[in-house]
Amino acid sequence: MSGVIAGEQALIPVSVLTGFLGSGKTTLLNHLVRTPTLRRALVIINEFGAVGLDHDLIARSNEDMVVEMMGGCLCCTIRGDLRATLRDAPWRFAREGRCWFDRVVIETTGLADPAPILHTLMADPQLRTLYRLDGVITTVDAFNGMATLDTQAEAVRQAAVADRIVLTKIDLLSSDARREIEARLRAINPAAPIVSVLHGVVEADRLFDAGLYNPETKSLDVQRWLQAEAYDAAHGHGDHDHHHHHHDVNRHDDHIRATCLTFDAPLRVEAFERWIDILTSLKGADILRVKGIVHLLDHPRPVVVHGVQHLFHPPVELDAWPTDDRRTRLVFITRNITADQLRGTLALMTIGLDQFELQGLVEQIPAPGVPGGVIGSSWA
Repeated sequence: MSGVIAGEQALIPVSVLTGFLGSGKTTLLNHLVRTPTLRRALVIINEFGAVGLDHDLIARSNEDMVVEMMGGCLCCTIRGDLRATLRDAPWRFAREGRCWFDRVVIETTGLADPAPILHTLMADPQLRTLYRLDGVITTVDAFNGMATLDTQAEAVRQAAVADRIVLTKIDLLSSDARREIEARLRAINPAAPIVSVLHGVVEADRLFDAGLYNPETKSLDVQRWLQAEAYDAAHGHGDHDHHHHHHDVNRHDDHIRATCLTFDAPLRVEAFERWIDILTSLKGADILRVKGIVHLLDHPRPVVVHGVQHLFHPPVELDAWPTDDRRTRLVFITRNITADQLRGTLALMTIGLDQFELQGLVEQIPAPGVPGGVIGSSWA
């Protein structure tokens, strides 16, 4: 795995800072840019219309840092603008011929879905040789958070896909109200640590280095990244469908589920690949995020997968299993898809292959828009 590690180590970590309007993103960023962790950061800020004075503070925070402003909606302009900015940045902001920044933070507008940003990082072959996704940091306003989650589906999605949730304005509510919002956020996203902050003050190391690569150990830390046990702890078993909210059947977070599927037996490569192909082509918009470590039949080494909606990052094969646990563990954040549906579609793939000897046929059916299937070429 040394090749993988050397590569991962050299890549620049990118964090996406998201959160609903007024949830304290700028206050948080103003604090973070003054910390040593972000001393050599490239900060990319996306704002509608005129840029607020807040960001003038950021721009002047230290002489080492560069702030790039992008107007317009990041969802719409993202494909071209962000890609171009990230591609050009290492040489455009070079100092003495070398890339000087060691981290990127992208702040989205409050209405944005982080998925297109993650897609840009995962799909662009050139960007993949420069950057790695570190994580999604979502700010939630503790005081208005319950109402925002009730009325804004986007806010629920931002919380659901987060690697770290930052709870702001905690001084404005009672301890009972705070427990309630924390419980709700844990139901939406059991694995993301909830970090409470006052006036944006937080230790940067609690928010960054949330990705697969752990700079401390200089290795790929699957368990820390996956946090599969958080789902077991939250629900007493692997699968999680929460229906315990009685007061409003239309709550957005009742449609969004965090599910951890575990499989004891190794999975057939073709079956797993078909399953992912079919799920992503038919239900891609509703599969907000997938993370997992997979035990494939006839593969002694584990494979780490990471997907956002219909797009999967090239799988990474580890040198060895991180522990004695050889089970496949897959964490799905989905909308309107149950654990049973996920499990059932995989069973269908496996049974279909075994009973009807569809293997030859399966190999001849390319996934929609994907030459030769999503993962096959990289896993064969």
